[in-house]
Amino acid sequence: MTDFASRVVRWQRTHGRNSLPWQNTRDPYRVWLSEIMLQQTQVATVLDYYARFLARFPDVAALAAAGLDDVLALWSGLGYYSRARNLHRCAQEVVALHGGRFPRSAATLQTLPGIGRSTAAAIASFCFGERVAILDGNVKRVLTRALGFGDDLAVAANERALWDRATQLLPTDDLANTMPRYTQGLMDLGATVCLARNPTCLLCPVQPLCAARREGAPERYPVKTRKLKRTAQSLWLLRARTADGAVWLHKRPTPGVWAGLFCLPVFDDHAQLVASVPERWRDRLRDAPAFVHVLTHKDLHLHPMLLDLPSQQVLSDDGAWFDAAQWPQLGLPAPIRKLLAED
Repeated sequence: MTDFASRVVRWQRTHGRNSLPWQNTRDPYRVWLSEIMLQQTQVATVLDYYARFLARFPDVAALAAAGLDDVLALWSGLGYYSRARNLHRCAQEVVALHGGRFPRSAATLQTLPGIGRSTAAAIASFCFGERVAILDGNVKRVLTRALGFGDDLAVAANERALWDRATQLLPTDDLANTMPRYTQGLMDLGATVCLARNPTCLLCPVQPLCAARREGAPERYPVKTRKLKRTAQSLWLLRARTADGAVWLHKRPTPGVWAGLFCLPVFDDHAQLVASVPERWRDRLRDAPAFVHVLTHKDLHLHPMLLDLPSQQVLSDDGAWFDAAQWPQLGLPAPIRKLLAED
């Protein structure tokens, strides 16, 4: 496998992705922002969010100085909201502890909120040419196939062994130039060639070296036996509104589903919702069509109930009315935003 890195570097230069907005930069703020947004999210989805974030928060100091509600509002719809909360905390720590400059080593980057080992390595590799390995889901697939690494990655010791093998494959010369291209090349191979199903092995630059290709069974890799069990949860939503378009919202507690976001009041059952409404207004409650919102490992069965009021009445101690110009600017869970936009 001595030729592995050079093959990836050459292929990336001519066949990889080279025009994404977070590429062709050594600015760690922009690289970090893209890496966080791209976690479990497709490139096509991230593009618009990335542009809006940079327009609103052009550097780490601007992001650190912003309010969390403003950050969550821009993140609204992108999902996995803990990423946004950690993004904000990380920016504040970079400013407070590192003088507004991102650390140059993966080891130090990894001490910041929301930056794990692979993300830290990506930033250090792209921006500073550090010789460190990334190991996200796509890259695990590329490397386990190339190496014929069949040990179960659900076992921590086996994943550590794969990290070691990944480090051994890294470029050794001209790291300032080869490390960014090699790192991007592995990402590109996993995203465009070495697919989970029906990989296009004939287009792969490392197929002459690939153990899985020789075995004729690339889809056997990677091996990971532990699977998270899907669950389901039913929630009732109080959708109180007035004729002029105002809606009653409150901020979700932390921790919990949609933590820190503005939301319709959420209840575990129908009776709990009804009991929360002042008695004089209960005859106005109406059922609305239920729907399912799919999360990564959970299905949320959402049951809205409408409450049309003649004016803005106080419904509880922990909420407020937001008019039609205000609520679209808040950080709202995607299904709540969609529901409110139906009016």
